[in-house]
Amino acid sequence: MFNRELWKHFDFWLFGAVVFLSLFGILMIQSAIAGNTELAGLVKRQAIYLGIGLGVLVVAALINYRYWKNFSNLLYILTILFLAVILIAGTISFGAQRWLEVGLVNIQPAEIAKIVLILVLADYFSKNANKEKNVRWVLISFIIVAGIVVQILLQPNLSSSILLFVIWFAMLWISGLPTKYLLILGASVIVISVVAFPFLQEYQQQRILSFINPDPNARYGNTYNVEQALITIGNGGWLGKGYGHGTQVQLRFLKVRHTDFIFSAIAEEFGFIGTVLIVALLVFVIIRCFRAARLASDNYGAMIAFGFSMLIFFQTAVNIGVNLRVIPVTGQTLPFISYGGSSLLSLMLGVGLIESVLMHQQK
Repeated sequence: MFNRELWKHFDFWLFGAVVFLSLFGILMIQSAIAGNTELAGLVKRQAIYLGIGLGVLVVAALINYRYWKNFSNLLYILTILFLAVILIAGTISFGAQRWLEVGLVNIQPAEIAKIVLILVLADYFSKNANKEKNVRWVLISFIIVAGIVVQILLQPNLSSSILLFVIWFAMLWISGLPTKYLLILGASVIVISVVAFPFLQEYQQQRILSFINPDPNARYGNTYNVEQALITIGNGGWLGKGYGHGTQVQLRFLKVRHTDFIFSAIAEEFGFIGTVLIVALLVFVIIRCFRAARLASDNYGAMIAFGFSMLIFFQTAVNIGVNLRVIPVTGQTLPFISYGGSSLLSLMLGVGLIESVLMHQQK
């Protein structure tokens, strides 16, 4: 199992940053849910997920990433079937049917679907790297994405669907999307967004409307949550109030503080300096993933690394953007830090694939 030649390309800087962020996330979850008996078990559960996730990371790193090419179609079909099961027998929570209960564990297939889609698109774009970049080339890649996104939209899960389309567009662009198609797709996104608004779920419409025209007197809902997040961030000042001493967090004025608004909790307890350091570490992880794309021996490996880099970048930007009220509220978590077992496992699998791209370089 230990091959010195193989492990010398292992990115220990990336691994160390990911482990630090994950452990810091467990500490923040513990602080965020302090005194809440109903959520007391989340810390232990997240720690278990981290242990399993590290095992997944190492195994994925040891397996040559090129082997996944042989299973791309199978993984794609299984993912679609898994998502179909969710629509039939999934657990409903907060008005959405996204989870499948397996014993004491809730599995969210949409998280794994992100990694599967990156693998499938990487296979498609690498195989067609030297072919003409025409409408057919774009359309086939869109159909691949739509096969997964449609079922995620039906859950409904708009934020994950947007993330998958962002990954698709980024990989399409880096594969050589002609400028004329870039402009057409950009215009299409604007038109589709306007046309689709009346068909969104009521809570999704409210998120957008409350962002455009917030009610300062609201005592609950999205506007209230974001206002409390801004108060929490401002309450931290430069150096913060100290771990476990954030009044907005500990007195529970800040809602969903262990998932969507954990960034605000960090800001209150560790201040502006603390958030800058955490964001810098997340940027460092993204840069190391881009580095793997640059060092990859083939297009397939480069596309995997680039796709995963965009996944982490988009989730980070959206989560922080929601906390700072620069974009409407979504359900995107802060990578490696927010609570979520399925999210953490999929991220660890993605990091394992990045390590595999580096470890299995060919001269």
